[in-house]
Amino acid sequence: MNVMMVLEMAAQGFGDRVACVSGEDSLTYQELYDAAGQVAAYLRASDCDYLAMLDISSLALPIGLFGAAWAGKPFVPINYRLAEDQVAALLPRIQPALLLTDATHTASIPGGVAVTPIARDAFIDMARSAKETVKPDWHMDPEEVAVLLFTSGTTGAPKAAVLRHRHLVSYIFSSVEFGAAAEDDVALGTVPPYHIAGVVSVLSSAYAGRRVVQMPNFSPGGWLETARRERVTTAFVVPTMLAQIVNELQRTGSANLPRLASIAYGGGKMPAPVIESALSLFPETGFTQAYGMTETASTITVLYPDDHRAAFASDDPAVRRRLVSVGRALPGVELQVRDGQGNVLPAGQRGEVYVRGEQVAGEYVGKGSLLDAEGWFATRDAGEIDDEGYLFLEGRADDVIVRGAENMSPGEIEDVLVRHLAVADVCVVGVPDTHWGEAVAAVVVLKPDATVSVEELQGWVREHLRSSRVPQSITFTEALPYNETGKLLRRVIRADLATGH
Repeated sequence: MNVMMVLEMAAQGFGDRVACVSGEDSLTYQELYDAAGQVAAYLRASDCDYLAMLDISSLALPIGLFGAAWAGKPFVPINYRLAEDQVAALLPRIQPALLLTDATHTASIPGGVAVTPIARDAFIDMARSAKETVKPDWHMDPEEVAVLLFTSGTTGAPKAAVLRHRHLVSYIFSSVEFGAAAEDDVALGTVPPYHIAGVVSVLSSAYAGRRVVQMPNFSPGGWLETARRERVTTAFVVPTMLAQIVNELQRTGSANLPRLASIAYGGGKMPAPVIESALSLFPETGFTQAYGMTETASTITVLYPDDHRAAFASDDPAVRRRLVSVGRALPGVELQVRDGQGNVLPAGQRGEVYVRGEQVAGEYVGKGSLLDAEGWFATRDAGEIDDEGYLFLEGRADDVIVRGAENMSPGEIEDVLVRHLAVADVCVVGVPDTHWGEAVAAVVVLKPDATVSVEELQGWVREHLRSSRVPQSITFTEALPYNETGKLLRRVIRADLATGH
């Protein structure tokens, strides 16, 4: 197995189709294949062990990903939004490396580190200099490392997650149908290269034969304009992006996107009011919720379009609730929920989510594999599985609030608060309490021009949940802290509450 198999099949099956569009520039699948071969030869002739990327999405992303796979070098996309000192701390961990970047980031390279920068345009020009198609000569060892992705480091120093060729290829082959895209299918790419969704979208689009229009810098108005201009048929967004798109449409009117057949979303919690509004604003569009993580080579569960529409139309509370689930496991993926002692819990009971499957890596540089003896990986996400197999997530396992002897899910309280007409967004965390050990605290963002008292919101929670769930304190703020891929940074909220900010 090698991810280059995906591109080879695409080049042979539909080589003249446009693979990727970046501004006014583009590549067909055959041109992408030839460019990857040129990059592979360049990498093999160099002294580098890695091809790193510290840059926004461009044609260099698919060229670099496939070229590195061909050369047998790990591809390492790095978060270009990191501060210089953060980048400088990561680069020594992947030396010697060739660093694909732009002029603004060359200052991030510390002295004495074996990292050689190459500018984006120079890299693309070099890749396009191939005079003829190179014969395939990549390794087929499934255990070779294809991609290293640094985690967001929300609870400590970033870890380098290892994805081997077999993990990525297994995911693509089990979840995407070869050549499934029509010639006029267009995907709008907004997820950055350093996110697992940004990596697998390149692979899945190639396997399906789909044209990808890259949008490196997201704005809701720009997203809508690009989707209309490029006649986009499918897109992937994180929940915060969809919330902004919904707000833009509620302000400006109809989506007017008749060709937009599907929107997939994932990467963070989707508030029920946001997806309900989106389903109303895009009545002809199929929505798909995809839950996964870097360590599982992307998606492990899916809530399909039919699930969305059925839940949205249902009066049955159990069915309606599935609108905020992350769906059911993909074929070849197994799920379990376990308690703190490792016992498997029955349907409807909350615990930590475990996953097993061929695509599950669960490995980090310097730490090795974290899979247990039977191949299960602890996701560190808390949740439950209902009797139909739908998985409901409740945040990270470490986010559970322990008040006295009672464990509480922040997500359960957040789901209630965000349904109040005045509330736009909310974060619930546990804060130290001398009597109970932890107390419930909420930080709330109000909708524009909305007003509400702390007492009213506390009464709202009391009306819908047990009194123990009522936040002891509620603080109002203009915006909650999210990282660039839509994950709520609860540690920042806790720190702010602890310092009184």
